[in-house]
Amino acid sequence: MHFISKAKIFIAATAGISLVLCYSVFAATKQNTLPTQRVVLFSSGVGYFEHAGTVNGDARMELRFKTEQINDILKSLLLEDLDGGKAGVVVYPSQDPTAKTLRSFQVDISENPSLAALLNQIRGVNIKATLRGETIHGSILGVEAKPKMLGDKDRVVEVWVLNILTAATIRAVGLDEVQQLEIEDPQLQEELRKALATVALERDKGKKPVTLHFAGEGERRVRFGYVVETPVWKTSYRLILSAATGNKAHLQGWATVENQTENDWDHVDLSLISGRPISFIYNLYQPLYIPRPLLQPELYTSLHPQTYEAGMEAKEEQAEPFAAADEEGLAEKKLAPRRLNSPPVVAPAPEMNSFSAKSVARKPLEPIHSVASIADAGKIGELFQYTVGNVSLPRRQSAMIPIIASDIQAERVSIYNQSVLAKYPLNGVRIVNSSGNHLLQGPLTIFDANTYAGDASIDDIPPGQERLLSYAIDMQVHVDATKTTQDDTLQTGKIVKGILHLTMKNLFTQEYSIDNKSGQEKTIIIEHPFRTGWKLTDSPKPLQTTERLYRFKDTLGPGKTALLRINEEITQSDTLVLLPADFGQLEFYSRSGKIPPKVKDALLKAMTYKKHMLDTERKITDKQREVTAITQGQQRLRENMKTVTQSSQYYSRLLIKLNEQETKIEKLQLQADQLKEEHEKQRTDLEAYLSSTTVE
Repeated sequence: MHFISKAKIFIAATAGISLVLCYSVFAATKQNTLPTQRVVLFSSGVGYFEHAGTVNGDARMELRFKTEQINDILKSLLLEDLDGGKAGVVVYPSQDPTAKTLRSFQVDISENPSLAALLNQIRGVNIKATLRGETIHGSILGVEAKPKMLGDKDRVVEVWVLNILTAATIRAVGLDEVQQLEIEDPQLQEELRKALATVALERDKGKKPVTLHFAGEGERRVRFGYVVETPVWKTSYRLILSAATGNKAHLQGWATVENQTENDWDHVDLSLISGRPISFIYNLYQPLYIPRPLLQPELYTSLHPQTYEAGMEAKEEQAEPFAAADEEGLAEKKLAPRRLNSPPVVAPAPEMNSFSAKSVARKPLEPIHSVASIADAGKIGELFQYTVGNVSLPRRQSAMIPIIASDIQAERVSIYNQSVLAKYPLNGVRIVNSSGNHLLQGPLTIFDANTYAGDASIDDIPPGQERLLSYAIDMQVHVDATKTTQDDTLQTGKIVKGILHLTMKNLFTQEYSIDNKSGQEKTIIIEHPFRTGWKLTDSPKPLQTTERLYRFKDTLGPGKTALLRINEEITQSDTLVLLPADFGQLEFYSRSGKIPPKVKDALLKAMTYKKHMLDTERKITDKQREVTAITQGQQRLRENMKTVTQSSQYYSRLLIKLNEQETKIEKLQLQADQLKEEHEKQRTDLEAYLSSTTVE
């Protein structure tokens, strides 16, 4: 906070009109921001930055941030005065539109007013005007434009005239004659100074100053920290295979970090956190204005604060325990910080002539002993961190930091998955994370016999867990997975109140024919799809089972072939309502040898009822067919009767025949109705039988 003792504003008229602000203040001592001491980067895209140092007395320091970072600063800023002082107010510029902010001052300079317009705004203010050889004290009455003749009477120009009210008179002074104007109102001086400062801040729209205040006496230690958005730190790996190391491989992990802040990192403590804390942006920087209705005084009533109950959190699945590892010891272990930019200590090399230099150039690259991790690794709660001391990284620069250099368990394998590649497996490695570190997802480059072998990608691997990696096509092993068989068999059945319940077993067989055409032994892993409800029968025990597939493992000698047969079965239930069922369906199930005898007898009896119903239905259909044929004949007779006279013998003959057919139709319809009644009775008898029958 500043305490102004004296301030003056001079408006000077020289070759052009200019505005000069001169002020002196008794204020807290301003110093540059404290250096960055600690940086914590999270894989969720945020970073925590901590500054520390000493101040003397009342101190203020200015930080500059990108406009989009201000919300994070306001949400997360921490201040600490370690030696008895107090952290004060944090000041930052408003994000209101500049024009709106400028209009909030007593003097509105939002439209870049001319001197005359500016003086008109401050009418009534006491000023001191200095002219050539004269000083005038008074109040501004106003500014007006008046015509003025120059030399030739025909040439008239407009000039601005300042009207000043002195003790007894009004003086009209041309602005072009004024050498200096001094505003004598301290409050107005401060308002104009603030307005000009707002205009100055607008020039750098991309960055905003945040001023921190510390109040106290003497030299004190202070620090502050904040969270802002940062680039996600990334990891990449190199896996070095060698036949000499057997089931061991050397893993190197590198972290890629970027300093996108406005400050250099000079010997900071850098922590890389593998966790993903929840982080969001809350709009604290943007002023919010809510339109409010104008109410009568007696109606001034505010809404009650609203509260909302918390939602129920979903339970997390129980994670498998890590392999035995001294993780607590890792978290507590404190190693001496290593300096990132210090050159490694290398023993003096013997002199080499041109021939020995060539021999070194031809020697395969062996980076295992030349790269060492400079990070201390350990768990912090549910998170995992890598800590590197004395990191120096200029602003807008990036760096690769070795964080893992460890031997891990590794087994060469050939991985086959029919949906990935139909005929060939992939060269791969089965690794166990025995490094004690949490491996984050990232690309992994594999070197075999000091030669590039391919690229792989890994997801997050906690300590003790294992993963498969594939990096190339294994052209030396052929797999034929085209032979499959499927069979559905009926197991048993029962009848419960007219419903036939069937138990079906579906059998599926997949054969994998594997041919190792190489001259070395191969470890083959076959990935077979996992289907919910199906279970393995008479098949090898899988090495692993995931949510999507089984993994089967076997070793195949050079030039050898093997056959992997996987049998799966699923038992399913089906139902058949007997009353509307087709007669052929009943006959099919009654002949099945898997149906119990009592169920067969019940089906045969139901078929008898069903057969009687079918016979009756056939008779009804025959009667209806006869009625239809006679009706069609009657239509022909009626058409013929229309062509002859009613007194003719032929007409009488046609009429007699038509009457006979009507008599026959009535008889057929009566018989059909009787058959329908019989059919309904048969249906009722079948329903009664089925509803009372339960056999297994």
